[in-house]
Amino acid sequence: MQLTKKGHSCVRLTRDDGRVLVIDPGRFSEEDAALGADAVLVTHEHPDHFDEERLRTALEANPAAEVWTLRSVAEQLSAAFPGRVRTVGHGDSFTAAGFGVEVHGELHAVIHPDMPRVTNIGFLVDGEVFHPGDALTVPDRPVHTLLLPVHAPWNKFSEIVDYAREVGARRALAVHDGLLSDTGLGVYGRNLGPQGPGIGGTAYTRMTPGDSTTV
Repeated sequence: MQLTKKGHSCVRLTRDDGRVLVIDPGRFSEEDAALGADAVLVTHEHPDHFDEERLRTALEANPAAEVWTLRSVAEQLSAAFPGRVRTVGHGDSFTAAGFGVEVHGELHAVIHPDMPRVTNIGFLVDGEVFHPGDALTVPDRPVHTLLLPVHAPWNKFSEIVDYAREVGARRALAVHDGLLSDTGLGVYGRNLGPQGPGIGGTAYTRMTPGDSTTV
């Protein structure tokens, strides 16, 4: 399948048969990030991952499109799109637009102890690509391609390094990078590459939004 990097934490996966799955088309990604999707996965309710208006537009444009997400997001969509919004949680597995998906994780990472934690789930697609959302969830099975949330109010660089090492994927592709300037992207690129402390056998790449790769 082809993986296309979209803005911030959104990616678009395309099967050989042309079916499309989009993960986390939020407010920091392109306005049309979810358009044309046959299936959409949403990790949690924060607006940089879930934009209700954009997702409604995509569902209205394709009456066959469906959404898989956790309860906090599903409750905002299910009344308008009956039978098309599925609530899932940790341990579930399902097929969406021909993609096999497993759900891992339950809670968003801690932003600050004074701020309530929302729920968050990660998605492992076709046993190949893992999107953790806003958490450093380690699936209980090997991952080939880790979508690595490089920068957020809830993480620091040392945690990202340790997370990449623990998952041990063949490669890590940067996501959750919408708050970084070009200077910041360069710093992360160097520190997650050969000049940094090392992330085991994982090869780190940051794709420009719009770029695609085979996974």
